[in-house]
Parts: sequence; structure tokens; C-alpha cells
Amino acid sequence: MPNIHAPPPDLDRMFLALADPSRRAVLERLAEGPASVGELARPFSMALPSLMQHLRMLEGCGLIRTEKVGRVRTCRLEPHAMDAASEWIARQRAVWEARFDRLDAYLQILKNEEEQKP
Repeated sequence: MPNIHAPPPDLDRMFLALADPSRRAVLERLAEGPASVGELARPFSMALPSLMQHLRMLEGCGLIRTEKVGRVRTCRLEPHAMDAASEWIARQRAVWEARFDRLDAYLQILKNEEEQKP
């Protein structure tokens, strides 16, 4: 039976991209401002082709945008790209908070019934 509450495929790709600590570190760096691929590569102990794979994944799901001018490729964060993920998370949080509220109300009823027994 398919899960009718599953996130859309674009969100799947975004969550997959966010699952990797190296990609999250790139996003954190880009939150400070645009950076060249070389600048992004400095803190990592990985080969440039590996970093480029990470950047392609981030760009593919819309989290960053890259632009090449001459020999320099510059990456920029796309801040509104995470809006869909934020909205999905907010909807899930609301569902779970409502469930916990119902559970709390039910447990309160059980507690009151137990206290009223002789």
C-alpha cells in the first residue's frame, strides 16, 4: 500500500542532499555569502571531483546556484529552495502535535477515572 503522505520527489532529493554532512557544511558556508568552488573545497579532505559531485547534487535539487565566469565557478545559496521542506515539516509537526494532544487528553481521562475508583 503506497504511503499517501510521502513527500513529493523533489523533497526526497532535497532531504537526500541534506543528509550528507559535507553538503550541509557547504550550505552553511554559502549562508555567509557566495564562494568559489576552490574556496568551498579548502576545508575538506576530498578530491575536487568528489566535491563537484556534492555541488551538482545541491544544484540539482535547487539548494544552490552556480555560475561560471572565466575559469571561476561561483556558488550561491538559494534561500527559498528550502521553503517546500519547511512547509512539509511544519505540516508533519502539526499532525504529530495534534496526535500528542489527543493522547494527553485520553491519558487525563484515564487518570481521572482511576482517581475516582474507590
